[in-house]
This record gives sequence, structure tokens and C-alpha cells, in this order.
Amino acid sequence: MQFGRTYEEFEIGAVYRHWPGKTVTEYDDHLFCLLTMNHHPLHMDSNYAERTTDFGKNVVVGNYIYSLLLGMSVPDVSGKAIANLEIESLRHIAPTFHGDTIYGETTVLDKWPSKSKDDRGIVYVETKGYKQDGTVVCVFRRKVMVPTATYIEARGGEQPARPTPLA
Repeated sequence: MQFGRTYEEFEIGAVYRHWPGKTVTEYDDHLFCLLTMNHHPLHMDSNYAERTTDFGKNVVVGNYIYSLLLGMSVPDVSGKAIANLEIESLRHIAPTFHGDTIYGETTVLDKWPSKSKDDRGIVYVETKGYKQDGTVVCVFRRKVMVPTATYIEARGGEQPARPTPLA
């Protein structure tokens, strides 16, 4: 399984479809809300959501959806990253509800070599998340600093800290 890419492996215009998707449960949503201290009743109180919102039910907190998509993109985009430099934009397009399945894809918009070090480069990508019916729910753009092949080789290869089996 590939885990990230070197600078040379990214091509402008490439699209990476992240697999598998994730079906969002009420537990996922509530746990994320509790961990991040987001106690808005739109996410936590079904009675409130049913009686007072346009949706008539709880809406999954948007930052969970963003975090889920970011995580889904790691094997394709940032698995070898030196640093995530910037989240340039983050848009929540449509609501997500408990039971929806989220899928993601990332498009390489641009890339350029680092100005300060020749063993790395910057990759500019856009990730889109969508539900099982194709509705786009979240879009974000980010800049990721990734190593060149030279950087990887100079540090012992792909997984220099991975232990080898004894037997």
C-alpha cells in the first residue's frame, strides 16, 4: 500500500480518489463534539434539532467531516509530508447527517520546489468530500511540504524506523 508521495510523484491535474469511505454514526459525531467541546444542540440534541431547525434532525459537525476527509487523504497526499503548511480555504457546502457515507477525492492544483531547501517541494491540492448520493459536502485547499526522492534516500529509505521481524 502506498503511503504518501514524493515531490516527483505528484503531477498537476492528477486526481486521487480516497478509499474506503466512512459511514458517519451518531456516536462518531457526538464523540468528536465532546472531544472538541462543541456542545451546540444542533449536533447533540435531537429534540432541539427536530423542533427548531430547518433540517429536522441533527447535523454532523462540519469540522468532523473536514477532519475525516483530511485523514482519508493521508495515504494519497500527505503520508510522506514534512509539514502541512496551510489550509487556504475550507467550505462546508451541504449538511451531513448520521448514516451518510462520506467519500473524498483530491486534485493536485500546482506544485513548486522549495525556495530554501532543494530536497523538498510544495504541493497545492484541493480535497472534495461527497455523500453516497454524490452531493458535495466539503471542499478545502491546502499546501503540503513533501520530500523529494533524495530526501527519502538520505534518511534511510521509505521506512527507516520500521522494526524488522526477529524470526
